[in-house]
Amino acid sequence: MAKLQFTKMHGAGNDFVMIDSRHKSIPKLREKARSICDRRTGIGCDQIIVIVNSRKADYKMRIFNADGSEVEMCGNGIRCFAKYLWNRNDKIIRKKKCLDVETLSGIVRAKIVSAEKIQVDMGSPILGSSQEFSTLGDGAVATSLKVGNKSYQITAVSMGNPHCVIFTSDVDSIELEKVGPLIENHKVFPNRTNVEFVQPVSRSRIKVRVWERGSGITLACGTGACASAVVAYLQKKTERKITVDLPGGSLDINWTKEGRVLMTGPAAEVFSGEIKL
Repeated sequence: MAKLQFTKMHGAGNDFVMIDSRHKSIPKLREKARSICDRRTGIGCDQIIVIVNSRKADYKMRIFNADGSEVEMCGNGIRCFAKYLWNRNDKIIRKKKCLDVETLSGIVRAKIVSAEKIQVDMGSPILGSSQEFSTLGDGAVATSLKVGNKSYQITAVSMGNPHCVIFTSDVDSIELEKVGPLIENHKVFPNRTNVEFVQPVSRSRIKVRVWERGSGITLACGTGACASAVVAYLQKKTERKITVDLPGGSLDINWTKEGRVLMTGPAAEVFSGEIKL
């Protein structure tokens, strides 16, 4: 059996197994993801984050869900990615205080704000006119979606990965474990989707619960927080700059007038070790 070195990290409770593959390739991670992510027989995490060398940016980030699927982007994951390298005195991030990271959704910049917080420029949101993440077309803003015997008012938006945002007066009453997978795998989302139930609290605050595509219920989702903030502003429920409260912690989201979404939040190491695979 091969030994795999890893570091466990989390961003607002969204937890990851970080694997540094810059100097040694790790084969068949997709096949190994289920066993690594298993919380009873493996290390336990929502996703695996792999650090890879890049020809386009400072480094490349690969992301594997708990079900083995590889996805485009992870907001909490990229903060942990940057913090991992900062903690190890990586020359690039220590010199620039920021990092340009290649992802499947493009190059994303993460900036060190303080010892506790990292800001990520998440780029500009794409509303539901792209069939890559929704077949609903331009009608994907506050449109009706039938799920089983119930209809939801949903907005489809991409933050480099697909999201379905739904407003509710009480997020805690949602049976997320039941409705989450039904929406994730709905036929209108060709690549499946992440699902956010959003409760407006004030003009500067919303409360969100997330069902993540390929991972299920998680304590936080960075791209989901961004998608929720964008839709909340579009529907005139909040201002552009707000705090998003998730079960695992809070993230500060600012959808600037220039159209960029800035996400600021924590990233922390839990422990390091090795696992036999």
